[in-house]
Amino acid sequence: MTRHQGNNNDKKKGTSSRQGGTKKPSTSRGNAPIKSKVKSKIKPDSSGEPKPAKKPNQAPKTPKHPDELRLNKYISNSGICSRRDADIYIQSGNVKVNGVVVTEMGHRVKLTDEVIFDGAKLNPEKKEYILLNKPKNFSTAGDDDVYSPSVLDLVRSATKSKIQPVGRMDKTTTGLLLFTNDTDIIRKYSEPNQKTSKLYQVTLDKNLRFEDLEKITAGLTIEGHKVYTEEVTYIENQPKSEIGIKMKTANIKVIRKIFEHLKYDVIKLDRVTFAGLTKKNLPRGNYRFLTEQEIINIKNI
Repeated sequence: MTRHQGNNNDKKKGTSSRQGGTKKPSTSRGNAPIKSKVKSKIKPDSSGEPKPAKKPNQAPKTPKHPDELRLNKYISNSGICSRRDADIYIQSGNVKVNGVVVTEMGHRVKLTDEVIFDGAKLNPEKKEYILLNKPKNFSTAGDDDVYSPSVLDLVRSATKSKIQPVGRMDKTTTGLLLFTNDTDIIRKYSEPNQKTSKLYQVTLDKNLRFEDLEKITAGLTIEGHKVYTEEVTYIENQPKSEIGIKMKTANIKVIRKIFEHLKYDVIKLDRVTFAGLTKKNLPRGNYRFLTEQEIINIKNI
C-alpha cells in the first residue's frame, strides 16, 4: 500500500510542476515572431493614387514657351531634311542661330530667330499642300477683288500657315486648285513655260463641229500667237458640246479664247486634273491634304 501511494504522490508533483512552471516561447519556424512591415515612402495624393518618391538630385524641367521649338524641328519644318538628319547636321556644326554655331542637342529657338543652314537662311514654317475642288463664284484674286468671296475662305480652317493658290482661276471656272506655302512649287506651276499637263472639261453653248475640233488640234493663231493643245476630244457618251481639252498653259483664259475665236461661248469650264492630281473622292467645295507620295510627285514632275 505504501509503495502504491508513493507512486501517486510522484505523479501529482510532476503534474503540479508542469502546470505551475513558466512556458517558454516556441522557436519553431511556424511560430516565428512577425516582423513589422516597412512603411512605404510613396504617399497617396488627393486622388488616392500613390506619388512616386522624388529623386534627390533630379533637376526641375525647363518650362516650354509656346513661341519656341526644338532646333531640329525648325530645320525639318523648313523642308531641308528630317529631324533625325537635322540632329546630325547640328552636331557637325552646320547650323548657326543668330550668327552663333550651335551643336547642342535639344537646343530651342524662337520663330523670330535667324537660323542659317549651310549658308542659307531657313523659313521654319511647315510646308503645307492642300487640294481644293473649287466651286463657282469664288475668286483667286484675293484683296484685288473685294466684291467676291475668296477661295482662301474655303481653306482657312485647314492650317494657320500662310498658304496661297498656285496660279489663278476666274470666278466662273471650277475644279482643282492647289494651295501651298512652298514658294518653289508656286513658282514652278505658275511659270508660263511650265511643262505640267492639265485636263479641262468644257461645256459649250452648242455642239462643236468636227472641222473646228481639227482646227484646234492643228493649232490656232490667236492675237498673233500660235496656240497648241496636247489633246482635244469629244467626251464619250456626252453631247458634242462637252469637250475635253488638255494643255500645259497656266493661263486658263487661253482656253476660253480658243473657243471664242471659233464663235463658241464657254458655259462651263472645269479643271479635272492638275499635276497628276484628280478630283476622285473630292466633292465640290471640299479640300484635302496631299499624301507624302503626291508631294514627292508634284516636286519631281
